[in-house]
Amino acid sequence: MSNLSVLVIDDEQNLVRSIKFSLNNQDIELSAAFTGQEGITAFEQLNPDLILLDLGLPDMSGLEVLSHLRQLSPTTPVIMISAHGDTRTAVKAVKEGAVDYITKPFDVDELELLMLRTAEQQRATKELAFLRNKDDLNNQIIGQSTKTNLLKKMITQVANSAARTILIQGPSGTGKSMVAKSIHNQRFSNAPFIEVNCAALPEHLIEAELFGAEKGAYTGATSTRDGLIALADGGTLFLDEIGEMPLNIQAKLLTFLEQRTFRPVGAGKERKSNTVIIAATNQNLAEQVSEGRFRQDLFYRLNVVPVEIPALQERATDIPILVEHFSSLMAQNESCQPVIMTPEVMMSLQQYAWPGNIRELKNLIERLTILYPGEHITCSLLPNEILPKTPTLHSPQTSYDEQVESKEKEVILQALSSTQGKKGLAAEKLGISRHALKRRMQRLNLDL
Repeated sequence: MSNLSVLVIDDEQNLVRSIKFSLNNQDIELSAAFTGQEGITAFEQLNPDLILLDLGLPDMSGLEVLSHLRQLSPTTPVIMISAHGDTRTAVKAVKEGAVDYITKPFDVDELELLMLRTAEQQRATKELAFLRNKDDLNNQIIGQSTKTNLLKKMITQVANSAARTILIQGPSGTGKSMVAKSIHNQRFSNAPFIEVNCAALPEHLIEAELFGAEKGAYTGATSTRDGLIALADGGTLFLDEIGEMPLNIQAKLLTFLEQRTFRPVGAGKERKSNTVIIAATNQNLAEQVSEGRFRQDLFYRLNVVPVEIPALQERATDIPILVEHFSSLMAQNESCQPVIMTPEVMMSLQQYAWPGNIRELKNLIERLTILYPGEHITCSLLPNEILPKTPTLHSPQTSYDEQVESKEKEVILQALSSTQGKKGLAAEKLGISRHALKRRMQRLNLDL
């Protein structure tokens, strides 16, 4: 492990010297202060990883020092040192923010183990906070188009509601998992988020996976196991590709959604779980209901709070922002400079249909970053399917009006791209009023 800096605040100098002398771990660096005020000053100067704080100090109580330290750094762990018979005060200190306490006289090996364990817990807590923050950043909804802003507003409304059953619908690759995590993160600060793809689970194991199973409930069940619904208790269970769930499991899921109780496979008693269920699909569940492949009652139960995600083609004005975001992200992953799109390339990206939606765009930027790090990307470097199809005047499939409309759309998108989606500046660049630009965008079915 890396060096662990520890500040001991205790008025017994012999005790501090004894701890320094007896420690066997050379990675622990010990500093000392002998009054409460000296300890606070030393903490501000040294910024230690861990503090050992005596409850009985000459100038102020250990609880007062603890209060000051918590104000300066709420996350720095503090272990209280209490005299024999002062356990009640030590427990009070733990309630006020100390992570643990140890009673005099103590064994130095016991103290060393306590310090190392506390430091490891602190490291794990920081790592978890970092990963959650990184996850939050990676799951931000990127874009400023009207449809994207409506989606953001919907996510906030749903997250702030009491809804415990949510259905997300949208084409493949639009970011349904990202929307589910965004709802979860806005609703919960510290709760489990468990994601499962219903299409990836074997049909004969999906019931045990979701609801759990008792030992011996089926062949291979050598021990009792909790299901995902139990593990997500107090948080969110995200059921992706809900349309692929077998009909018999749909019935059991419906029972849980209505009663919030479930019975593990082979169990005699029902269990409760306060789990938010977010389901997602890229299929038309109403059609599946009419075809008998999805339960009508479950569809109605899931469809209480529907969240619709638009296809990328419907929010083409977001593409420059998304390209910039993914370029920076991929450059960071590859430790290189981000790729730079020429205006012609950006125009091609905005005109492309994107059947794979945001996932396809992200994969393209990743490929370009790996192959051409830091370079200016020209149309010659794009895959053939993304290159614009140039219509000919003599083509029987393309009318003159269609060619004019296509060119008009191209010019408007180019103006919007060069002004980062700002319609006022784009209108000025085109030499028309903002209202005229808005009317033309509506006529051309361009997302505002």
